Amino acid sequence: MLWLSRVKGLPKPDVKLWSNYSIEELKSMLSKIDKDWLEYINTTDNFDRELSYINYTGAPFTNNVETIMIHTANHASYHRAQVAMMLRQNGFEPVNTDFITYDRVIRGQLPG
Repeated sequence: MLWLSRVKGLPKPDVKLWSNYSIEELKSMLSKIDKDWLEYINTTDNFDRELSYINYTGAPFTNNVETIMIHTANHASYHRAQVAMMLRQNGFEPVNTDFITYDRVIRGQLPG
């Protein structure tokens, strides 16, 4: 949400980065941001532009929008791995979160 707001030049969203949210709140937030990112991607022609912004600690940075989009995907993978590790450490087997598995499910090659 924060990155898309920056990319679109909108005010910072009213989201607490390190807050506790219920599963239902998270589902709703995820559904909205997925829709918003897809809308942005489908209505934007040029992702090769520089974006200057202030990060959440107040430091100024400039990054390419395409690089920011790659970062969001990579960063999400990082957190999925953290969750999987914590589940294993507590005796649970996490679900498969590999992107290729997701693609296989979407293509009907594996059951969802």
